[in-house]
Amino acid sequence: MKQIHSYILLVLVALVTGCKVMEPAAKPPVKPLPAQYGEKPGKTDSLQLVFKNIFTDTHLYNFIEGALKDNTDLNIALQRIAMAHARLAERKGAFLPTVNGVVSAAADRYGDYTMNGVGNFDTNLSPNISKDQQIPVSPTTDLWLGLSSTWEIDLWGKLRHQKKAAQAEWLATEKGRQLIITSLVATLAQGYYNLLGLDTELKIVRKNIELQRQALETVQAQKTGGRANELAVQQFKAQLLNTRGIEYRIVQERIQIENELNAVAGRYPGPIIRDTVLPESVAVTIEAGLPASLLSARPDVQQAEYDMQTTSENVLAARAAFLPSLTLSPYIALNAFTPALLFNAGSVAYGVGGGLTAPLFQQRRLRAQFVMANAANKEAVYNYQQKLLNAYGEVVTQLNAVENSKSAYALKTEEVQELHQAVVSARELYISGYANYLEVIMAQKNVLEAELQLSEQKKNIYISLVQLYRSLGGGWQ
Repeated sequence: MKQIHSYILLVLVALVTGCKVMEPAAKPPVKPLPAQYGEKPGKTDSLQLVFKNIFTDTHLYNFIEGALKDNTDLNIALQRIAMAHARLAERKGAFLPTVNGVVSAAADRYGDYTMNGVGNFDTNLSPNISKDQQIPVSPTTDLWLGLSSTWEIDLWGKLRHQKKAAQAEWLATEKGRQLIITSLVATLAQGYYNLLGLDTELKIVRKNIELQRQALETVQAQKTGGRANELAVQQFKAQLLNTRGIEYRIVQERIQIENELNAVAGRYPGPIIRDTVLPESVAVTIEAGLPASLLSARPDVQQAEYDMQTTSENVLAARAAFLPSLTLSPYIALNAFTPALLFNAGSVAYGVGGGLTAPLFQQRRLRAQFVMANAANKEAVYNYQQKLLNAYGEVVTQLNAVENSKSAYALKTEEVQELHQAVVSARELYISGYANYLEVIMAQKNVLEAELQLSEQKKNIYISLVQLYRSLGGGWQ
């Protein structure tokens, strides 16, 4: 009896020491966001971005709407969401008992000098059993038809934390889909405005080609009249050839960007329906809210939040794995020696078993899993911090980019106006003999470069708006 007590005491001690629960590691702190963006106070209401209210180009809206249906990256993200949803359903199913239908048959020939052999023989000689209750021998058969089940009772919350981790993972994949949409919308919109910019540049170049052709005809006529020489004709002709070369470069760039956009949209190369020039008005703007609005708008920040929830729940689940688990094993079946008796009412059997299992010799593996879970949790916090830093920096950069692009565009507009007047003045002075042909060529060259730069500045305003929209978490509807 003393040996039995000693054995029970030894088991209890092993259970207590083996189930020692480790404490989760402290998570690193997250730096708070600044009170506002730059020096301008932000809006206090939540930020609501609707793409078609900011970018009113109907062709752009229709193009993006169609592209979202066929983009392969977005379709891949949808499959990831489906897998995460399935994992969540699997975790929820862990709370329910597993039920298995079992049909089994066995036949054994026991030796004459074994416990089963002697016991079966002796039992059949007993006057207390009927003929149907006699055990068949040589062989001894056993038939079983019924349901067996196992059910782990979530004593310490391990299954609950695993379910919460799977739920957060599913939500993170949904935010990942939104992140892809946001990136896709920004990419398509930026490419679209690049196309409009090239269309505008092409019109500028072709207009200047016509003006330079007229200037060449004028100097050729002056050469015929003896007022200009061959060198002047060659200079004007070389300028015209250079501008025509610029025209073909722009055409090729336009084809390349158009094909790249079609590939992103999941389509084969073809024309993209659009206006042929950049919009005249550049007064559209986006007012950023307070920095905290990023938390409710940017999908990458929200995804990082859900990743933190996932890893935090995984730490708690790994911690609970050190504790004993309680498993119940109920069953109900028809059990008999022979098929003729299997469906007899007396063949009904049922029962339940329970077991408390403690991980006594798995400490190294459990500790390793716990350490990995804590490291992943810290990594998720650092990733979240970096997302906040990137988000805030991007918004500040793009807010300034919009304002600075508008200021540069206004100055470039005045410069182009002055250069147009300079071209007119150079031609008049050249015809009247007060300026040479090089001054005319230089004036034409300057106005072409300035007009192309003006188109570039206008395009940059819209691209900065697109990037600001993306930085503030704008997606699609």
